[in-house]
Amino acid sequence: MNPTLLDLKDIHEPEAIGWWPPAIGWWILAVSIPLLIVFLVWFYKRLTRMTAIKTANKILIQIKQDAERDNLQKLSDLSVLIRRVAISVSPRASAAGLTGRQWLAFLDRSVKGMPFSEGVGQLLADAPYQKTSPTELEISQLIDLCEDWLKSQAKK
Repeated sequence: MNPTLLDLKDIHEPEAIGWWPPAIGWWILAVSIPLLIVFLVWFYKRLTRMTAIKTANKILIQIKQDAERDNLQKLSDLSVLIRRVAISVSPRASAAGLTGRQWLAFLDRSVKGMPFSEGVGQLLADAPYQKTSPTELEISQLIDLCEDWLKSQAKK
């Protein structure tokens, strides 16, 4: 047979690959990137929260062990410490502007009962306006209450 006489057809190239549906790798990438972003945001918030609580615990121990501070200074330092931690671990708008009974109620939400509104925690709101400074017993109870509050923040 003569090759020129054969009825041969020209080579056909395959059709171009369409863009839809995407390959499985693109689907995996489309799902994993948002999940990774959500995880990183959660991890960052958790890391900063734990750092704030760990630092606050160290400062609380310093306040507790410092014999040179008087009770009024310890009370002031405790108040500042608790406020800073609350602003660091909760939304700023929900904690930063609170004062008086609202502030104490905010603190009560993290612990059992109402030790801030009805117990020794009232010193945080009332003591700066009192004529007498708090006693050693009141300050030690308040420090214990602040430790409990910090522990409750670490569990969230």
